[in-house]
Amino acid sequence: MARLQLFLAALWWGSLMAVGFMVVPMLFVHLETPAIAGQMAARLFAAQTWVSVFCGVMLLLAAQRQNRANPQTPSIWVIAGLLLAVMLEVAIKPHIVARDNLALWHNLGSLAYVLQCVCAGRALWQLLPQTVAAAEPEADA
Repeated sequence: MARLQLFLAALWWGSLMAVGFMVVPMLFVHLETPAIAGQMAARLFAAQTWVSVFCGVMLLLAAQRQNRANPQTPSIWVIAGLLLAVMLEVAIKPHIVARDNLALWHNLGSLAYVLQCVCAGRALWQLLPQTVAAAEPEADA
């Protein structure tokens, strides 16, 4: 179960980093117009929201199944990341798409995305010692 949690946290954090800091910036460099790049970026961020929700929910379920009282379980970071992902999709994205006070909403969206990356990264970091310890063979006594 610890390896599944590590895989999910790595998938979540890695996908956030790849989409937000590599793929989307490349769209704005290589597509014909910023409007086309923005439309494609919106689709990618929507897909990323679903990846975040899936990984976050599965992390919470796996943590609950593994050990309900484990203080190493990164539940608070997962819940915060999930809330940020959903907030981006339902509260911030509509303002960006409508170009309603674009600078404000884009900056808020960027901040929320970076905070989500921090939450996913913190969850991943918290799971690493747990997974490494579980994978080490026990010494023969």
